Amino acid sequence: MKPYVIGIDLGGTNTVFGIVDARGVVIASSSIKTAKHANFDDYVDELYTELTRLIEANDAKDKIHGIGIGAPNANYYTGKIEDAVNLPWETPIDLAGKISDKFGLPVNVTNDANAAAIGEMTYGVARGLKDFIMITLGTGVGSGIVINGQLVYGHDGFAGELGHVTMKRNNGRLCGCGRTGCLEAYCSATGVARTAREFLEIRKEPSLLRNLPIDEITSKDVYDAAVSGDALAKEVFDYTGEILGQAFADMTVFSSPQAFILFGGLAKSGELLMRPLRASMDRNMMSIFKGKPKILLSELKEADAAILGASALGWEVKPLATTVSQA
Repeated sequence: MKPYVIGIDLGGTNTVFGIVDARGVVIASSSIKTAKHANFDDYVDELYTELTRLIEANDAKDKIHGIGIGAPNANYYTGKIEDAVNLPWETPIDLAGKISDKFGLPVNVTNDANAAAIGEMTYGVARGLKDFIMITLGTGVGSGIVINGQLVYGHDGFAGELGHVTMKRNNGRLCGCGRTGCLEAYCSATGVARTAREFLEIRKEPSLLRNLPIDEITSKDVYDAAVSGDALAKEVFDYTGEILGQAFADMTVFSSPQAFILFGGLAKSGELLMRPLRASMDRNMMSIFKGKPKILLSELKEADAAILGASALGWEVKPLATTVSQA
C-alpha cells in the first residue's frame, strides 16, 4: 500500500489540507480560502495547484493511496455536497467525483464534523470512548454522533445535524438553513457576533465593542473584550453558554453520551464559555443523567482533528477502476 493519504477539511471560511502517514502523523499541511472563488471548478483548480505543490515539496508524488474529505453536508453514501448553507456554491456538488477526476485518485467524503469525530476517536481525547458527541463550534455548529463505537449516518447519510435543533420556537433568529431558532444561529462564532450586535443595539451601557463598526464585530472581538473585563461581552458568553447547555441536556436524553467534545475556534474561549455551559447543562439535565456526561476539549491541533479524520477515509477508498488523467 502507498504510504500516504490526503486529508482535506473543507470549511465555510478556510479549506485546510494535509499529507498524513499510516501512523496518523500530519507530514505537512497548508490552506486556501474556501470562498475565494464563486465557481466551484475554479476552487478545485486552486486546491489542485496548492496541494500538488505540497505533495511535490514533500516527495510524496505517486505515494498517495487516496483522498478523504470532510465538508459541510457531504454525504458519505453519495459523495456529494447537498444543500450546504455555509458554502458559496450552488449545490448539489459531486465533490468526490470532481476531486477524483482532477487528482486521478480515489476519494471518500463525509460531513466535516463527522471527520473531526473520527480524528478525535482515533488520535485524540475520545480514544477509548464508544459513545460521545463531537460538537464543532466554528462558522456554524456541526456535530458527529458516535454510538457503540460507530458514527451515526442515518438511512440517507445526513443524521446528526444537531446544529439545527430548534432552541427558540418563537421569534427565533433566521438560520442559514432557512429555519428559525436553530442552535447554530446562537452558538456558532457568527451567532456570538450576532448576539453582541443585538445587545449593543438594545442596551445602553458602555462597552469596548462600541469602539468597533457594529457590522464588523466578530466573535474574536467579543472574546478580546470579555478578557479585558467588558461586562457586556461577558454577558454575550453567558447567553451563549446558557443555550448550549440547554442543548447538551436535551442531546443527552437521546444517546446518553460519555462526553461532549468541543472543537473549533469558539471552544478556545475557556471558562468564559465553559462556566455558563456547565451550569446550564447541569440545571437542565434530567436527573437520571446528572453528572454523567463530561465536557471535554479537543486535544488535537485546530486543523488536525478534521484533517486526520478525513484522512482516515482516504485509507478506506477503493482503487479507481481506470486511471484518470490529471487535468
